[in-house]
Order: sequence, then C-alpha cells, then structure tokens
Amino acid sequence: MALHHAQPGEVVNLAPLGEQLPQARSVAITKKPGFEALRLIMPRGTTIPRHAVPGNVMVHCLEGSIELSLASSSVILNANEWVYLEHSEPHALKASQDSALLLTILFNPGPKLKPSQPAHESLERWEDEGGSASAYQLGQA
Repeated sequence: MALHHAQPGEVVNLAPLGEQLPQARSVAITKKPGFEALRLIMPRGTTIPRHAVPGNVMVHCLEGSIELSLASSSVILNANEWVYLEHSEPHALKASQDSALLLTILFNPGPKLKPSQPAHESLERWEDEGGSASAYQLGQA
C-alpha cells in the first residue's frame, strides 16, 4: 500500500499528540519535487548527528523541546517555536523531551537570475538537488 501524501489544498492536522507522543512515529506529510514536509518524532535522548541538507530547512517544534546545534552556537527550541536554516547549513538535533517537529525542506529555492542576459532569457531554474528527509535518520544518544 502506498504511503498517503497530502495534496495541494488538503488540510493536515498538526495538533499536539499529548499522551500519544511516546508511541508516535515520524510520518511524511508531503513530498513534491523541490519540497518536502514531515512530522518528525524524537523521543527523549534521541539524537540526529551533525549533517547538512541540500535545501533551506525550517524546524517548527510542535511539542516537547530539542537542542539544535549549529556551526557556531546551539539553541533550545521549545513547543510553538520555529527556526530557519540556510541551504546546506550543518546542524544536529537532540531531544531533551519527547518531541514532535514539523520539518519543512525547500530543495529548489526558485529562479536564478543571470544579469548578463536579456530579461526574457535570464530565468534559469535551479535543478532539483534531490535531497530527502532520509538525512534525518534517528540515532540514540
């Protein structure tokens, strides 16, 4: 049976899982060329080692609390907080509580302008960089 992915205009419920969080599993919400969204479940103590994703990453902590380690700093992301990471920025995650995250990845940021060409020839689509949420493999601390 194929995994269901949300379609354009389809409403997805991201309400807190509450008591069901410890038994929940990560799930892909949608995956399209250049765009991916998933609900990432991180049990307390779970880590995702330092890695880089070939796209812009947005992490929204839906519930719980995680530590996001960046190249030069670390931040704590609590329920209802959001952070944005630049394309290919190395980062790691560690769950200090059972946590659920909305992870959104934009692999293809849009047209790239070439100022040396006439306007009608200046749009060149960036190739889909083929990234995948498989970069987010869970490892235990």
